[in-house]
Amino acid sequence: MTMHLATKLAAAVFATLCAAAPVYAIAADPTGTWQADDGKSRYKITECGSGALCARLIWLRDKDDVNRQYLNQVIVQGTQSSDNKWTGTVKNAGDVYSGTMVMTGSDSLKVNGCQGVFCQTVRLSRV
Repeated sequence: MTMHLATKLAAAVFATLCAAAPVYAIAADPTGTWQADDGKSRYKITECGSGALCARLIWLRDKDDVNRQYLNQVIVQGTQSSDNKWTGTVKNAGDVYSGTMVMTGSDSLKVNGCQGVFCQTVRLSRV
C-alpha cells in the first residue's frame, strides 16, 4: 500500500469516527448579573444546590414597583430539567408561579412564569 493511499484511508476512518461520535451540547452558564430588557430590574443568578439555580432581585429602577417587597430576595428557584433549562417557581407582584428559565444565548435568558392559563415572560440580558 502506498503512503498516499494509507493517508487517505486513515483520513476516511478518522472522519467516520468523528461523524459517529456523540455530540455533547455545552451548557451555557447563567450565573452572573442580568438585566430585564425593559431596563427596570436586575437580578443576580447563583448556584444554590446540585443542578439548582436561584435568582435574587438586586435592583429596581422605579421606587413604586410592585416587586419592591422582593428586593434582595430570591424570586426564581429552579432545578435543571434539560440542557440550558431550569424548572421551578417565580415570584411576581405577590404571587408565585410555576416557571422556567431558559438560556437562549450566552448573554440572553428567558424567564417564563405561569399560574393557570395566565403566563408572563421576561427576557434578560447579561450585564
